[in-house]
Amino acid sequence: MKSAVAVDILKERQDFIICNSKEQAGKLKCDKDSVAGSVSQRACVYCGARVVLNPITDAFHIVHGPIGCASYTWDIRGSLSSGAETYRNSFSTDIREQDVIFGGEKKLSSAIDEIMNNFGQDAKKAPKVIFVYATCIIGVIGDDIEAVCKAAERKYNIRVIPVKSPGFAGNKSMGYKAACHALINLMGENKPDEKIEGINFLGDFNLAGEMWILTNYLKQIGLKVVSKITGDGTCEEIMQAPKATLNIVQCAGSMTYLAKQMERLYDIPFIKISFFGIEDTKLSLMRIAQAIGNKEIIQKTRQFIYEQEQTVQPKLNYYRSRLKGKKAAIYVGGGFKAISLIKQFNDLGMKTVMVGTQTGKEEDYEMIKNISDVGTVILDDTNPYELEKFILEKGADILVGGVKERPLAYKLGIAFCDHNHERKHPLAGFEGAVNFAKEIDLTINSPVWKLISIVN
Repeated sequence: MKSAVAVDILKERQDFIICNSKEQAGKLKCDKDSVAGSVSQRACVYCGARVVLNPITDAFHIVHGPIGCASYTWDIRGSLSSGAETYRNSFSTDIREQDVIFGGEKKLSSAIDEIMNNFGQDAKKAPKVIFVYATCIIGVIGDDIEAVCKAAERKYNIRVIPVKSPGFAGNKSMGYKAACHALINLMGENKPDEKIEGINFLGDFNLAGEMWILTNYLKQIGLKVVSKITGDGTCEEIMQAPKATLNIVQCAGSMTYLAKQMERLYDIPFIKISFFGIEDTKLSLMRIAQAIGNKEIIQKTRQFIYEQEQTVQPKLNYYRSRLKGKKAAIYVGGGFKAISLIKQFNDLGMKTVMVGTQTGKEEDYEMIKNISDVGTVILDDTNPYELEKFILEKGADILVGGVKERPLAYKLGIAFCDHNHERKHPLAGFEGAVNFAKEIDLTINSPVWKLISIVN
């Protein structure tokens, strides 16, 4: 074991866990396939592709695979729409044993025909794009979904885009790449003849309306949003994305690959930002304004930040007085979010004692080490066993994670904060920072934990 963590873990997992210290050298192992037998919290390739593409409000989705895969559809993100609600529907080819033997291409073709027959006659409901997801069993039997999609495009004169996402091909990160390839397919690979002075907002999925809050910030400082990829996005605006002059990337784990591809294909530079927490929200707004380089926008941004801080700081002071000294454990999807959460807890006077991610990269973990206290456990692609052991060892008062981690926190008798895509309240921006502090206070200082202690 290369750190002082006093728990038993799988030998193959030892390099994925460190206990932060000044003396410790070496880097955390990350961005690898999950260790077999460790019951990783990561999801499959199809999951990663679907969560990225699902918030496109006027897109149709066909899950080419068993009906069980299609269960991962309805409201998988708390993404809201200001227009179409098409994305809330999902379709499946319901592949069964006979289809496995004889192939499912005809069934997929029939599914596309059925969608066009049912929705194609109404101009308002007619499909503008259909995404076709190849799941595990399709990867095994070898259906040529690209040929089926091309034939459907010729037949109906719409975009039908294959998403190669068999689950066994990797993990959620590979699904993000599959989704990014599908988005490039939708945009086309040709450089635009003209540019629009404005930005593309990559990697915000409009959870609980956060995209509306953040685009309103950008509007107030004088910036035009050309496209939203993918929260509250539409097929038409995404096809306009190559014309923008700057990409801002909120969810680095899912969208950095797309930003790099767009820089290569369309000469659009990008910057990584985060709107979680006061510190990162202020920093991100200034970085965007400085990247645009307009003096008037920079001045407006400074004034906007000042006004917002004057509004929220008194509210945050109340929660700081109630949360000072509490201990937090973090396990989220991407490294950028984890970094922002550590800063938020620091701002509230709390101590982060454990932090991990599903898809963090080497540079993310270096930053996490730099801003974490000595003794903080840092881990990549963990499993429930490790989470439980480290939470108990470090005496965490709250676990911040997603829906899969909630039962574990409650079983251990500690507070929980859902920071994943199922939540229904905004946590981004200045308003989100107050909402986050309020939720942390409500759950940590709930009297229920004292009752549980008495029972135990």
